[in-house]
Amino acid sequence: MSQGRSPDFIRVKDLALTVSFSDGSRWPSATPHPQPVLVTCSIAHDVRHAAANDDLSHSVNYSAVASNIKAVGDAEVFPSIEALADRICETHARRFPAAGALTLSIARTKALLYGTSFGVELTKKGPHDGPEEETFFLRGLACYAILGIHPHERQRKQRVCIDVFLTKERSRGLHPSLDYRTLEQQLFDFVEESKYLTVESLASEIAKHVLNFVADEQSYATVRISKPSALLTAEASELEVTRSYADVHMDYPKPSTETSSSNKTNDTTVSQRQRIATNFAIPSGSFPDSPLTHKVAIAVGANLGDRFANIEYALRLLEIPGADIDNPVGEPRVVVVDTSFMYETAPMYVAEQPRFINCACMVETNLEPRALLSFLKQIENAVGRVESFRNGPRAIDLDIVLYDSLVIDTRPESARGNFDNLSGELVVPHPRLSEREFVLRPLSDMIPDFVIPTTGMTVQASLAALMAQPSSDPAMYKVIPFPRYPLPNHRGDKRIGHVQVRPVPPTATYWTFPVTSFPSHNKQPPRKTYIMATLNATPDSFSDGSAHYNLPDALSYANSAVSDGANIIDIGGYSTRPGASYVSPEEEFSRVVPVVQAIRGLWQEGAVTTPGGKMPSIAKTAATLISVDTFRWEVAEESVHAGANCINDVYAFTGPDWPATDRSAQHFAKMRQVTRDLAVPVILMHSRGPASANKDYSQYDYAADGDGRGAVLEAVRVELGAKVNAAVKGRGGIRRWLVIVDPGLGFSKTVEGNLEVLRDSSSVVSEYSERLRKVTAPPSRPSRNPLAGYPMLIGASRKSFLGAILERPDTVGHYEGRQTRPVERDYATAAAVSCAVQQGATVVRVHDVLRLGDVVRVSSALWS
Repeated sequence: MSQGRSPDFIRVKDLALTVSFSDGSRWPSATPHPQPVLVTCSIAHDVRHAAANDDLSHSVNYSAVASNIKAVGDAEVFPSIEALADRICETHARRFPAAGALTLSIARTKALLYGTSFGVELTKKGPHDGPEEETFFLRGLACYAILGIHPHERQRKQRVCIDVFLTKERSRGLHPSLDYRTLEQQLFDFVEESKYLTVESLASEIAKHVLNFVADEQSYATVRISKPSALLTAEASELEVTRSYADVHMDYPKPSTETSSSNKTNDTTVSQRQRIATNFAIPSGSFPDSPLTHKVAIAVGANLGDRFANIEYALRLLEIPGADIDNPVGEPRVVVVDTSFMYETAPMYVAEQPRFINCACMVETNLEPRALLSFLKQIENAVGRVESFRNGPRAIDLDIVLYDSLVIDTRPESARGNFDNLSGELVVPHPRLSEREFVLRPLSDMIPDFVIPTTGMTVQASLAALMAQPSSDPAMYKVIPFPRYPLPNHRGDKRIGHVQVRPVPPTATYWTFPVTSFPSHNKQPPRKTYIMATLNATPDSFSDGSAHYNLPDALSYANSAVSDGANIIDIGGYSTRPGASYVSPEEEFSRVVPVVQAIRGLWQEGAVTTPGGKMPSIAKTAATLISVDTFRWEVAEESVHAGANCINDVYAFTGPDWPATDRSAQHFAKMRQVTRDLAVPVILMHSRGPASANKDYSQYDYAADGDGRGAVLEAVRVELGAKVNAAVKGRGGIRRWLVIVDPGLGFSKTVEGNLEVLRDSSSVVSEYSERLRKVTAPPSRPSRNPLAGYPMLIGASRKSFLGAILERPDTVGHYEGRQTRPVERDYATAAAVSCAVQQGATVVRVHDVLRLGDVVRVSSALWS
């Protein structure tokens, strides 16, 4: 072969195989999964002799090469695609010893959730031909991201397609496997959270992420990103960048090892955090892997400014890296693992000041008590606390109430006679804990059975003792804050040093509802039942067909609903009726978001008109609360950014699979993160997949009473309670005060099951009755009702179980029964709504706001 001449190749391209892998398909699995694989085999071979003589004896038999590869794929179960590649190379070398260098490209085409394929490409060289390289690849990763400089590109996510190639030197005889699925998930989450102006920045950051993932200083990454929606006359705009490990680290020197003991961590972790923090916000799920050994209860209060936003901002600052606002480096050293309900209370000790919002949180930390106290003071100052006088107004107040089971008093012995000298000191448990309902009640929401070390009483018993004492203190009540969206600059994160903190939305309004255990000293204020109007932006709604599918009709309904007394409008773009057609996320998005924008008055002037050519009035609806009825995080996120204030999820974060699957867990994690980042209330409903299926509750018969009723109620408490606990508790949980529960009338329940739930719905959110505490239940049943204390929504409007009741004959009254269309069930709905009000529902969801609003008002007068 002449010098400089390119070699000839014989190639078998995209040979289709079915190979069994022990690492699962789209999800890891212990059971081998046969799955499709495409193999391209290129063999360097001088074909000049075969060409000159037209003689195949001087060539390589394509069929033999293909048969050899197929035999390898059929022979065994492989732990990874790399192992398959090694085996093919081994058998090829034995069968074709005279063949030239072999290049293999192997792709698994059905093994990713978001991409089209992953695989490896390598060239097998001779022992004296220098180092071998291998390239790992992820192809066709499909994401949606805010990307671009134009205003419209900053408002809505667009599709981006990503190919990633990682090339590194291959050690002789060693072919380690790459964790493709973890890398895919990390890249997907990063891109979906990103807000870059340029493709160049996004591509470069993806290359950094990939190179940090493998941490090989000899590797380099190629990233190819295309935007299919960028150009009208081309398939896509595309950018390709290649970066070495040295490229992405040259501008980011490792921090000095001379760090204080409070900020010690390994150099690599700090370096990565510093690099990441310069370009994108740390997601709410970025918590330390190392254990945080101390459990601490922190009381939180605010009565100046936007009280709710101040509290949320303070909780986000708790999880700032390094627990140092002035130098936020490293991992968080405090993480919130539980929150209480939120309460509005009259001020104690100094009456002439605004009402307080009080709550509490449980945190895990490795900070010692004094260091934690110092950090809390930093947060108070950052949020805007203005010292006035003791027990006076403040934007935020953070107090360490309990620290493990320790008793701490940092004052000198001679100064411990009273509580007038606590400034700058730490006394734990808080010295006035036993006299403060606004502290005991939030603690009881989270740790009712914790024994207070100074008194020997549990938190719950201490609250009961306090409530048994006569008092003239005004009653407390719970609150649900609703944020105001859209934000002025959509998602302008707040920067703390090099770290960006998720933006905290301002408060639009808040709802109140009574406490449900150990009633406060005085009579509660009149209980209000809020009205949720139902706006179905679908062509196939079970209740009203396509009546509100067009934007002018949707706006007309919204205006009427608000005029008739609706407190919130629930907009849905995906019908959950039995047999409803599948709706893609894109279609659901296109149905819901324009309605939200129109109600908020964000459409372009003249773009929306009524049939008469006039713009519908929005004066009454522009400020009303909006809920988005969706189980998809993409639709929920963009709807909130467009102006919604609440998420209504009929599957309670787990998606439509029943029983739950690995996909349910991933869906849950994403919905929880989106809800936490947005700081919006969420309605979590009990369901079991399709509304018409899974109606067997016999496993809960232990809770049935003498009439055989109670099993369905128990299922709601246990099944929905497990989801609510998972949503609220643990690292990355949402705030307890933002959760509303819905027992799910009409979903996976018989007619009698629906009646059972409706008739005794107060027991869904109350403590176990004496009878239920004595039943012999499985060990997995929670000792306390996990839904106790939550506000409750009841949605019975026009549902099929009401129609089934109306079809029943009444032999005594000679009523033969009649079939009804959903729109003919408003009187039946009125009976159900009246029962819901009597049972203490915080919210009722209805279609006809005018008539059902009257029912709510009269029922409230009767039973509040």
